Amino acid sequence: MRSIGVEEEYLLVDGQGVPTGVADAAVRAFERSGGEQDPTPGGGLEHELQEQQVETGTPPRVDLADVAEEVRAGRRRASDAALAADARLVALATSPLPGPTTLTHGARYEAIAQAYALTVREQLTSGCHVHVAVADDDEGVAVLDRIGPWLPTLLALSANSPYWRGEDSGYASVRAQQWNRWPTAGPTAVFGSAAAYHEAVAGLVASGVALDAGMIYFDARLSQRYPTVELRVADVCLRADDAVLVAALCRGLVETAAREASDGVPPAVHRVESLRAATWRAARSGLAGDLLVPPSMTPVPARDAVVALLDHVRPALVDAGDLTTVQDLLARLWERGTGADEQRGWARDGGLPAVVEQAVAATLA
Repeated sequence: MRSIGVEEEYLLVDGQGVPTGVADAAVRAFERSGGEQDPTPGGGLEHELQEQQVETGTPPRVDLADVAEEVRAGRRRASDAALAADARLVALATSPLPGPTTLTHGARYEAIAQAYALTVREQLTSGCHVHVAVADDDEGVAVLDRIGPWLPTLLALSANSPYWRGEDSGYASVRAQQWNRWPTAGPTAVFGSAAAYHEAVAGLVASGVALDAGMIYFDARLSQRYPTVELRVADVCLRADDAVLVAALCRGLVETAAREASDGVPPAVHRVESLRAATWRAARSGLAGDLLVPPSMTPVPARDAVVALLDHVRPALVDAGDLTTVQDLLARLWERGTGADEQRGWARDGGLPAVVEQAVAATLA
């Protein structure tokens, strides 16, 4: 079976629930506690674009139960480091309460800030990136060419960012709206080959629109560091269970696409405009409205869209032994709603400060 690694970005908040720029202190606390910072995947705590956030990554694991334990362990380690820096860790894809952003130190971040201006200053968002092993770049691009139409449904399942700067944005994932301001973000057309993929990346870097290949922010891409396909469309999930669900579905999508490619099934060709519309629809309503799903990319109720996704990857889930777990996790998600749904419920009861307080607890649940 293909291994999975999960990278999660989190917010750091103070006692009032406002984002606080103490990532450097948190990372130093993690290092003092014996945490390793090395190039091998997983187990570390890293800086992100802003000092108000940190990122963890799990080691690659095959068994879904091991993935779940690594996700929870990463959250616990990051929470301990945040507490040592007089902050709290919270798995929210945007902050309900307004607060400052402080650029992380370093020449690369400074170059990014200079090039992208307001987009950087307003970019305090947290995503979930799932790495799934592939044999090589050829298999990886064959996978990318086939999974794109399903990625909006993953976004809808993970939607966890209804609030922006102290107000309800009207979106289930306003993070997706903010993230797609980057010029290289979003869905992609069919590449056709690894050579064509690398040519496209090189062209974006040569154009100056991307400062380097690390700024290729496609919804799914070949990893720059690992032999994986990296699915980047999801919000960071409020609950670890939902992160595991997203990871399992990502592996199912990758395995299903690889099998189709091996069997000579050509990728379905959808216009990028249609894929962007599907992503917007998922960000707007999450699981509360219609979603656009293949093959027709016409609206269907969200529950039907999720059933279609599950049917699409079912053979891969069965072979991995993941089907029962995925069904159980989906049942829990339908019962309590997405992170966006939970946040709005907490806000009705206690306002936005209550959202953060509840979310801090849910992060480690």
